[in-house]
Amino acid sequence: MNKDEVIKHGYQIIENDSARIAAKQDKIDAIKAILPEAVNADGIVNLEALQDALGSEAIDAGNRGYELQFAGKGLARAEIGRQTDCELKIDSAQSKEFNDTENVIIRGDNLDVLKILQHNYSGKIKMIYIDPPYNTGSDGFVYNDNFKKNEAELIEELGLHDDMVDYLHNLYGTRTHSGWLSFIYPRLKLARELLTDDGVIFISIDDNEQAPLKLICDEIFGQENFIANIIWEKRYGRSNNAKLMTNSTESILFYRKSFSVNLLKEVRSDTHQDGYSNPDNDIRGVWTSVSFVNQVTREARPKLSYTITNPNTGEEINHPTNAWKISKEKYQTLLEENRLHWGADGKAKYPRIKRFLSELDDGMVPINLWKFKEAGTADMGTKETTELMDSSIFTFPKPVLLIKKMLSLFNPEESKNKNNDLILDFFAGSGTTADAVMQMNAEDGGNRKFILVQQDEAIKQETEAYKFCKANQLEPLISSICIERVNRAGEKLKQQQQEKNKQGNMLDAQAGAASSLDIGYKVFSLQKRPMITMQGNLNINRITVEDTLYNMLAQTGKPLHLPVTRIEQGMLYMVDDCYYLLAKCAHDIASITDQQIYIDGYADIDITSWLNYFG
Repeated sequence: MNKDEVIKHGYQIIENDSARIAAKQDKIDAIKAILPEAVNADGIVNLEALQDALGSEAIDAGNRGYELQFAGKGLARAEIGRQTDCELKIDSAQSKEFNDTENVIIRGDNLDVLKILQHNYSGKIKMIYIDPPYNTGSDGFVYNDNFKKNEAELIEELGLHDDMVDYLHNLYGTRTHSGWLSFIYPRLKLARELLTDDGVIFISIDDNEQAPLKLICDEIFGQENFIANIIWEKRYGRSNNAKLMTNSTESILFYRKSFSVNLLKEVRSDTHQDGYSNPDNDIRGVWTSVSFVNQVTREARPKLSYTITNPNTGEEINHPTNAWKISKEKYQTLLEENRLHWGADGKAKYPRIKRFLSELDDGMVPINLWKFKEAGTADMGTKETTELMDSSIFTFPKPVLLIKKMLSLFNPEESKNKNNDLILDFFAGSGTTADAVMQMNAEDGGNRKFILVQQDEAIKQETEAYKFCKANQLEPLISSICIERVNRAGEKLKQQQQEKNKQGNMLDAQAGAASSLDIGYKVFSLQKRPMITMQGNLNINRITVEDTLYNMLAQTGKPLHLPVTRIEQGMLYMVDDCYYLLAKCAHDIASITDQQIYIDGYADIDITSWLNYFG
C-alpha cells in the first residue's frame, strides 16, 4: 500500500518500532502535563527549562551520583533502543496443541525476543524468573553479543574513539565483569517494562556476580523495590573436593516493579508446622511457644516490670534485669486462658507464651532463607530431569520445587481464585519454569501461562545431551531439549490425572484441576525480517499468512497466547476484539462496526477499493 495515501485517509500506520516510540512519547507527554514549559513545540524535552523549573539541585549536571560504572555501559544502554531486525516464525512441527494452548515457547536470542515482546506484553507479565549464565569461566557463556554489524553501527552513531572500540572488542566475548554486565544490563531494562505494576522478578546468581548484579538491579528497578537477597540451600552435604570451602548456597535476587507489591504471603505448609505439638493435650490443638521475657531492660520499660506467680509452685518471680513482653493486664488474661507454659514439669524459671496453629492465618510472611526441604536442591533438579528424560543431560538444573516456591509467594487467596498470571523465563534452559507452572495449575486449578525463551545453542558432540537428541530425532540444540522436557512433563501430569480417574477420584479437587490442564505450547522461532521484493506490480514475497498474522498481533499489542478465530482462511481473522485483514476477502467488511480492523501493509489490497466498502 502507498503510505501517503493511507495517511491521507486518516488511518494509522503501525511501524515495527511503534511500541518503543509510543512508550517514549508517553513519558514526554507526562512531563509536558506537569511542566509544559519543559517540552518545546517539536516535542523535545528542554533540559535547561527542566532545570529552571526543578532547581539546579534536582538535576544531575554531569557529576554522577552513586551507581555502578563499567566499560561498555553506554553501548549497553544504546542497545536497548536499537530496533531488532528479527520477527517471529511459527514452528508448527515443534508446537503442541497450537490452536488451543495459551503457553508460548520462543527459540532465539532473548535480547531480540524481549524487544519484540515490548509490543504485546508490556505491563502484562506477573512474574519473571531467570537463571542466566554465571560468568564462572566454565559455564559456556554463549550470549557473547560480539560486535557484528549492528554493534558497529551503534559505535559509529555514538562516535566512540578508536581506542575505546578496540578495548570493547577485546572486552566482549571474554569472561570479565564488564562484559557480563554489558550483556545482562539491556535484558533487565527490557524485562522491567514487561512486568505488571504488581509484578516481581527473581534472578538466580552465584557469588561471582552477585554484588555487581545487585547494584545494576538497584539502578534498573530502584533500590526501594529491592525485596530480598534470598539464600537458597542448593545442597545440604559437604564436598571434600572443595579447595577452601564448600559452597552450599546460592543467591536469588528478588525485586518488585513498584510499590504495588506491598504484601507477600507464603502458604503455610507441613514443613512450617514441624515445631508444633500438644504435650499437655490442650483442646485448642497443637501449639508452639515464644519467650515471655523482653529483650529490653526493666529501666527502659518500667511498666513491663512486675511480679508474676508460678501457679504450679506458688513462687513469685520478677526478672532481675529484663522487662516482660506484655502488660500485667495481658499477663492476667493469658494466665486465665491457660496460655502460659511453665515447662514439662511446671517448674521452669520463666513461663513461655502458647501460640496455637489453629489461630494463625493461612498465609505467613516469608523469610529469605530457603531450606532444601521446602525449595529443593541442585541434585533434586538433576534427578527430576534424568528420570523424566531417561538420560542425564543437564548439569544441576533448578528443581521444580524452587520455582513453585516463587510462584507461591503471593496472597494465598489469589491462588484459590485460580489466577491467570503470565510467567516469563527468558533463560529457559531445561524448561523447569514451565514444568513448575503446569504442576501448580494441576494442584490448585490455576490458569497460569508460561512464556519460555531459549537460544538455539548448539550442543557439543560426544555429550549425553547430543546423544539424546540423535536418539529422539531432535535437532542437537538446547532449545530442542527444553521443548522436549516441557512435552514430557505435561504428558506425565496427564498420565497422573488418568490414573487418578481410574481409581475413582473424579470428585477429587486435584483431579478436577488437572482435567482441564493446559499442557500445550505454541513454538515460535526468530528469523531475520525478510527483504521485500516486488514481482510485477502487485505481489510481494514475505512470509506465510500465519507468520504474518502473529507478527501483526505483536505489533498491535495482542498477546501471542490469545485464541484466534478464522473467518476466512488466509484472509480474515479475529483476535480479541479486533479484525486482521491479510488479503482480499469475500466477507462483508462493511458489516464490521465500532471495532478496529488491521490491514497487512504488504498485502495485495488496494486501499482505495477497500475504503469504498465504507462509502
